[in-house]
Amino acid sequence: MQTQEVDGRRNETEEERLDRNLTELLNELRVALPGVQVLFAFLLTVPFSQGFPKLTALQRDVYFAAFLATALATALFIAPTTYHRIHFRAQSKERLLLTSNKLSIVGSVFLAVAIGAVVFFVTDVLFRVATASVVTALISAWFGWFWYGLPLLRRLAESREPSSGAG
Repeated sequence: MQTQEVDGRRNETEEERLDRNLTELLNELRVALPGVQVLFAFLLTVPFSQGFPKLTALQRDVYFAAFLATALATALFIAPTTYHRIHFRAQSKERLLLTSNKLSIVGSVFLAVAIGAVVFFVTDVLFRVATASVVTALISAWFGWFWYGLPLLRRLAESREPSSGAG
């Protein structure tokens, strides 16, 4: 069935909208989850490499922060699937969507922290702390803008538009 728009809004029932929103959320998680899993797998191997004992205390601390942030991001990105399975046919799809949306946003924050920590870790191993700090700040700003700043700015603009539709 092709959905047509009326006055900028989709012509769909509430159930159809919830189904579409759930499908969109799950598709978005299918993009994020493999990346966080690959990062986690990489971080699992680091302590077993020959150079690990030579790391400074700061490098070990940053590595551990990246490791924990990646574990937390993984848990949060997988949580909507478990939530959905436990609440299957419980007629609470809107609650599922609201909760899963929050979980995925918080998961993306932990993923951004993990990526920033990994960037710092690798750059510090290759260069010096000062270089690692500058590169990490730039990368973190990049992620912050494209993952949070740009969408929040757009949302703010849409909220100021008359009759902005819900998605």
